[in-house]
Amino acid sequence: MFVIIGFLTVIASVLIGFLASGGKLLLLWHPFEVLLICGSALGAFLASNPPKIIKDTGASTVALFKKPVYDREAYLDLLRLLNDVLNKLRKEGVMGVEADCERPKESAIFKRYPKILADHHMMEFICDCLRLIVSGNLDPHELESLLEYELETHHTEAHQPAHAMQQVADALPGFGIVAAVLGIVNTMAAIEGADTATIGHKVAAALVGTFLGILVAYGFVGPLASALTHRSEEESKAFEVVKMALVASVRGYPPKVSVEFARKLLFSEVRPSFADLEEHLKAKPKAA
Repeated sequence: MFVIIGFLTVIASVLIGFLASGGKLLLLWHPFEVLLICGSALGAFLASNPPKIIKDTGASTVALFKKPVYDREAYLDLLRLLNDVLNKLRKEGVMGVEADCERPKESAIFKRYPKILADHHMMEFICDCLRLIVSGNLDPHELESLLEYELETHHTEAHQPAHAMQQVADALPGFGIVAAVLGIVNTMAAIEGADTATIGHKVAAALVGTFLGILVAYGFVGPLASALTHRSEEESKAFEVVKMALVASVRGYPPKVSVEFARKLLFSEVRPSFADLEEHLKAKPKAA
């Protein structure tokens, strides 16, 4: 929602400022300049990134216009899920959660939390962590180190769309200059026998190319790259929460204490209070 509001604010501010200073809107209408700049930027984007990053960038950009996957309620469910799993692990031992790891869609615990169960990457991470615990061959320090490496890989992959988008933003002013230079070339080629008005029109069209390149870079694509970075950091926090709870449990802390360690990692905007979490944990479990 705020992405759309931001873009509309950029457009309104530029156009109102231009019109208020005596400009005419049609002077900015040069579709071939848009084609040259945006088409070249798109081509450079396709050439510089593998298909996976191209696909992820598109999916991540579309996701910006939707609410985050993990809001405050989703984190409450995630913490409660971790509490349920750790309680079962404490009561029934490592073998008690083995079936849940192997067939999570059939697990009575996981089926209580359909939103988390639908998150393929999160479920894969939780189940892989539990399999490491079930194996019993890793001490807490080794487990934490291994999960840190996995999270580092995940963070790097999650930031690739933002990095790709930022590269496009950095290139757009250059493509704007290319459009301006080509416009000047056209102006110089047509200068013989042309009147002052024609030459002025062609120079203005060339300058619009520079204007569009800079505007699209700093008004749209650059902010999109920043928004993708923030969103990836927000969504990565859920994986850190899981890691902290499971590592704390392996170190011998009770489930509620382990979940409290995990709660402390959350950003203030989505972090439930201690009382809210206690109330959520005491609530009657949902039917499987």
